[in-house]
Amino acid sequence: MTLEQRIADIIRPAVEDLGFDLVRVLVSGQRRKKLQVMAEPLDRSPMTVDHCADISRAVSALLDVEDPIEDAYTLEVSSPGIDRPLVKLADFERFAGFDARVELHTAVDGRRRFSGRLLGVAGDDVVMAVDEGEVRLPFADIQKSKLLMTDDLIAAHQQADG
Repeated sequence: MTLEQRIADIIRPAVEDLGFDLVRVLVSGQRRKKLQVMAEPLDRSPMTVDHCADISRAVSALLDVEDPIEDAYTLEVSSPGIDRPLVKLADFERFAGFDARVELHTAVDGRRRFSGRLLGVAGDDVVMAVDEGEVRLPFADIQKSKLLMTDDLIAAHQQADG
């Protein structure tokens, strides 16, 4: 279990009790560590500064008790943003129709990086339309992925905000 997974397991129940979905936990930095907690409201309403502050207080209290990070660190709570990372298989289904960039641990068809339109999921594979045609990428092999900022994504985000 990675440090990020351990932290996610510690904080997820409290984050969900506050009405949020835990999107991602990321620890970065060598000298001065940064713990990034990314969350969004379960009802998909816009994230506010007050939401971030509420999550920060709850997460800080839990991590002070559990102390999973040995060194000093800075806690950063944020929303995933418009060009959000895609971290769960359900994210690829939810954002089907939008453009994304996906990077794999190992090559598929001689490539590790793909950019194109998300078509959804098929079993445990992410399906994308790329310049060469349709590709199926094993979800378990995805190293990182995110939505790409496009006019379609901006328009959908503005519609969702009301």
